[in-house]
Amino acid sequence: MVNHRIFIVEDDRKIAQLLADTLRKYQYDVAIVEDFDAVVEECRAFDPHMILLDINLPSYDGYYWCRQLRQQTMCPILFISARSGDMDQVFALENGGDDFITKPFHYEIVLAKIRSHLRRAFGEYAPSQGERTVKLGSLTLYIERMELHLRDEVIPLQKKECVILELLMEASPKVVSRETLLEELWDDQSFVDENTLNVNMTRVRKKLVDYGVHSVVETVRGSGYRFVPAPEEL
Repeated sequence: MVNHRIFIVEDDRKIAQLLADTLRKYQYDVAIVEDFDAVVEECRAFDPHMILLDINLPSYDGYYWCRQLRQQTMCPILFISARSGDMDQVFALENGGDDFITKPFHYEIVLAKIRSHLRRAFGEYAPSQGERTVKLGSLTLYIERMELHLRDEVIPLQKKECVILELLMEASPKVVSRETLLEELWDDQSFVDENTLNVNMTRVRKKLVDYGVHSVVETVRGSGYRFVPAPEEL
């Protein structure tokens, strides 16, 4: 049986510790953030199945950290906050959260929501019991892990890099339009600068080069982008 890992981002140490103690009684592995300037780094090191996130935090608020964490993980993120306004809940969901629990809370409700989201993400209600992958020649993209494998080489990806490669590799050798990429990468295209997609494509290309991948992302002028596998990687 897998002991699911839960990462708590809460600056009230008493609440954080009470949550952690309760969750450990139910066989969850728990870590509490130590450095509020290194939330992403600590989360990445712990590799949680779920994140419990407050809104009012030192330096940056929970909305900011949710956006940053969404670049690293697709695990469920549950906001737990004393801020109970409708717009607080809207902002939480729009910034990448999956659910919202208001303080003060009943631990039974928190536990029920945790179990529900873990079942949907990793258990019997998950869309697929197997990992979602895209395979193209000797390249395999592991979508949930956000990793691209080239034989024995493991290439870590950011969230947007993973989405771009998923779309391009699935369509290869066809062209994926700029419009399709924009729709998948950003919910509201009207706020996306024209160069933003170009910047993300540049990052993907640099990542491939840095890890010795010879397949390339080709720009098709006036249309979009195409993933062209290198002959030696087919």
